[in-house]
Amino acid sequence: MTPMFGAIQVISCYSLLQSPLRLEELVTAAKERGYQALALTDRNVMYGTAAFYQLCRQQQLKPLIGMTLELAVGNEIILIAENQIGYQNLLQLSTQKNQLLAENKTEFPLEKVQAFLQGLLVITPLTNSLVINCLQNGKQATAAEFVAALRQQVGRSKLFLGTSPQLSAPLRQAIKTLADQNQVALTALEPVNYLDPADEAYLKVLRAIRQGSRLETFELQEKSPVKAWLQPVAKITAAYQVAGMTTALQQTAEICRTATFNLQFRQPKLPHYPVPKQQTAAKYLQQLCLQGLSQRGIDLKAAVNEKYRQRLSHELAVIQRMGFADYFLIVWDVTNYAHRAKIVIGPGRGSAAGSLVAYALAITDVDPLYYDLLFERFLNEERIQMPDIDLDIPDNRRQEVIEYVQQRYGKEHVAQIITFGTLGARQALRDVGRALGFSQFELNSFSHLIPHQLKITLASAFEQSPRLRDKVAANEKNQWLFKTARYLEGLPRHFSVHAAGVILSDQDLKQLVPLQVGSDGMPLTQYSKDYVEQLGLLKIDFLGLRNLSVLDRALRLVKRNYQTDFDIHQIPLDDPLTLKLFQRAQTAGVFQFESAGIRNVLRRLQPQSFEDLTAVNALFRPGPMENIDHFIARKHGQEPVTYPAQALKPILSKTYGILVYQEQVMQVASVMAGFSLGQADILRRAMSKKKLTLIDQLRTKFLAGAQERGYSAATAGKVYDYIERFANYGFNRSHAVAYTKMAFELAYLKCHFPAAFMAALLNSVIGDNEKTKEYLLEARQLKTTVHSPDLNLSQFGFSLYKRQIVFGLNSIRSLRRDFVWTILKERQQNGRFKSFQDFLQRMPEKYLKTDSLQALIYSGAGDTFGQTRATLLHNLPKILDNRLLSGNNVELLAVLAPKLEEFPEITLNERLSQEEKYLGTFISAHPVTRYARLAQLEKTTPIVQLQAEKTGRILLYLKESKIIRTKKGEQMAFLTGEDETGQIEVIVFPNIYRQAAAILENDQVYLIAGKVQLRNQRRQLVAVQVKAAANMKIPMKKTFFIRLTKSFTSLQKQQLWQLMRRYPGSNPVIIYEAATAKKLALTKDYWLADRPELIKALVDMVGKENLVLKNENE
Repeated sequence: MTPMFGAIQVISCYSLLQSPLRLEELVTAAKERGYQALALTDRNVMYGTAAFYQLCRQQQLKPLIGMTLELAVGNEIILIAENQIGYQNLLQLSTQKNQLLAENKTEFPLEKVQAFLQGLLVITPLTNSLVINCLQNGKQATAAEFVAALRQQVGRSKLFLGTSPQLSAPLRQAIKTLADQNQVALTALEPVNYLDPADEAYLKVLRAIRQGSRLETFELQEKSPVKAWLQPVAKITAAYQVAGMTTALQQTAEICRTATFNLQFRQPKLPHYPVPKQQTAAKYLQQLCLQGLSQRGIDLKAAVNEKYRQRLSHELAVIQRMGFADYFLIVWDVTNYAHRAKIVIGPGRGSAAGSLVAYALAITDVDPLYYDLLFERFLNEERIQMPDIDLDIPDNRRQEVIEYVQQRYGKEHVAQIITFGTLGARQALRDVGRALGFSQFELNSFSHLIPHQLKITLASAFEQSPRLRDKVAANEKNQWLFKTARYLEGLPRHFSVHAAGVILSDQDLKQLVPLQVGSDGMPLTQYSKDYVEQLGLLKIDFLGLRNLSVLDRALRLVKRNYQTDFDIHQIPLDDPLTLKLFQRAQTAGVFQFESAGIRNVLRRLQPQSFEDLTAVNALFRPGPMENIDHFIARKHGQEPVTYPAQALKPILSKTYGILVYQEQVMQVASVMAGFSLGQADILRRAMSKKKLTLIDQLRTKFLAGAQERGYSAATAGKVYDYIERFANYGFNRSHAVAYTKMAFELAYLKCHFPAAFMAALLNSVIGDNEKTKEYLLEARQLKTTVHSPDLNLSQFGFSLYKRQIVFGLNSIRSLRRDFVWTILKERQQNGRFKSFQDFLQRMPEKYLKTDSLQALIYSGAGDTFGQTRATLLHNLPKILDNRLLSGNNVELLAVLAPKLEEFPEITLNERLSQEEKYLGTFISAHPVTRYARLAQLEKTTPIVQLQAEKTGRILLYLKESKIIRTKKGEQMAFLTGEDETGQIEVIVFPNIYRQAAAILENDQVYLIAGKVQLRNQRRQLVAVQVKAAANMKIPMKKTFFIRLTKSFTSLQKQQLWQLMRRYPGSNPVIIYEAATAKKLALTKDYWLADRPELIKALVDMVGKENLVLKNENE
């Protein structure tokens, strides 16, 4: 065996969907099979390079960094970096090739490549090779011309022709002749595309997935002419010896020896912030901090602020000693731009909120001294690590911030970070199934058997689901599908942009990392997040938060409609009304406090302070959750508050003796054992990472320090055991305080400006039907009026009119976006529409489609003109004909204008059905409101008020029924439905389902009694009784007698109908028209609810003397 044989063309799974070869498996197998060197030469990309390099070093294999470069379709060359210059040229070539591919250009001419071949070894491959193809097809001259051109560019000592015993003898001889003619060497080349011979079938499936094609059985069984598996070195050596090709083997060993490039991993090299002349970064940072604290009203000269002066001095000294002044200035520069551009920035994220410097620079908005936050949790001299300041930005304005960074520091110095989407369980089944010819129906049946768990694997699904096991075992085809999907599961399928990370460098990034073009045209690093940092590049996370977009929009609405000088930063964080909102758990749409589980905790805890809310935010996470019951019991005096030692009371009293925060671990170690806060942070980190050796070493130090301070060994040991037990559950207090502040700000707006908050919240979920319905229900709970779309009032999205919410025109299904913008533009330029005919006259003919106009009418957008929807719908054909006939001739339109025939309003059921069809929700009423009398008699509970582990009765509008069979073969049902306050799932077990099966039907209302349970943080009702509301006898309570005087106008009538539509119920209505002396008993669709606000509105409209309510027994 040669001393340094290596595989020098290896295509891994990072050549997306072109290889099933995982890097970890590749490197481990290479070591086991006798390799001493290994190359990675993915096609056109270097995605896996850094990870591959580290894996090889761990296995004591020499890594060769390379790439297979496609010059044109069917013409590839292998490139291996010989040194640093070669590596940098690889970066350039990969970057430029991917730029060409982004422009749909497949050719990369050799004359453009030649400038970047220095420091590279060039090898012609066995497949996709111009040389091989030409030699096989009698085009020796073309092959010779290509090789001569390569030799001229790189020199004969850097060019090699690949050969192998796998090729036919004539072809091998032709390659040798060509090599001799050009005085270049032959090298042994055994391409690797998969690990073992059997894996070739997986490769074929992957290629079919990539091409969107279907594989036939015979194609799977066919073997490729060139083996591309990782053969043992001994097997390769023997084959070359038999073929008399040992010289080629020796040349491969020489290539492996010659390639000496080492990838350098190092601490990030910070770009320099351009400070003003005569300033250093440290001095300028200090100056900005002093200005910032002064603007926050903190005078460092005042004796009362001595602790601020000392803290700032300490932090600045640490930052300067660690060399991070430029980093803080760069982050300040970004946040300063955001403030200038009126872009809302989150109050802080992670441990950065513990820095007074960050607070002074307005990077964060949490005073670390007031909230007892620790700088050492963020930046620790005793644990050298880059500071990590992440910025939360409204998701609809994140791109503006990134564009500023590009503009400020140069496009060549800024890039976003790549991430990879992988083949998940369902995706793998679907992709493989399509490639193997399974129908969509068959694949759906497989997919439905995968349990709905986040990041579930096929192995786990197979273990959990008996029905899946049965499905797989049914036949060989299913077994092969599942086996293949399991093998390919987890492979990278596509690339995308990391949600937050942005790279910043003082050098041109093309000299440091390979790049490609992202979907937005911005450069994208080919190395993923972990590796760009390890290679010394500065990463800043700009996280786009929907909740900040809500906050931003809500603040704009507040300033426009309520209080122009409102400042969210000045709100009291002990506002009683906002705390009561948290106590009611009315936190839909409130960041971090929206889930059913945390709302249940809020109801039980009844938080009375910002500190209580911060603790809930920290505790409601896996692990710390086990302390929630104790925390609540101690707060309410139902469990004694105890401390491991009385000296810890000042540290743990805020959390009732329970260790909730990581900072408390640090404070305990500092106070009791004399640890510096830096040492205490190392202890916290060791405990959270479960580094047992270090934990034991620090125990000795802790016990010694505690005993020096007068504590007994037993007490010190007890405390150490206590913090070791809970340290892993402790949460970052800085993060909890900052995020709770953001939550409180949102809750404050919801409480004091509910219409503005809910309009902003609704705009954040346009397109998400379930969330839109949930938030509309929430708006009604807040007594906020929500109006249907209105051609004269609606904007694009949800908006406010007289502090009431109006649906946006964009919410109407079947309406083109350009039609919506045309309506808004016309109204802005020429004023409101006077009638439906006027609206049609002012619209371009291309938008006058019956479907779109019906959508406007059914959604209520035409109600503004005072006619019933039925009137507009029945008259639409002739109105439309008249408009199309008259064209843009206003005079002709007036002459031809038909007289509209009046029609009574469509029934309530039809209105609701059409509103749900076009808006995804109900506006005129909710189906359950018709049964208000039944709800009163049966003492039902609104869904939103149901509490876990308690019984309740609800009225449910049934939307979806899922019938399944139990293990015993009995049928049961999962019902999904809602009332006007919320949604819930109802479980109907077999004994109840047998009684209810005959009456269950979607879009009907049911009275259901049962017990509430919490499952996966969502409430469910386990039914013990199900009845159809329509079948129940409801005694009438009152009859409305309404008299319309002779002076009552048509417009007033329309307003009366609209009012009545908003209050459907179970009370009959009789109308008497004085003008015609006729009495009309309205149908059930117009029966009314007995509500005080309705009665008051009717009195205001018709007069007190013209409204009589009679009890049914009168």
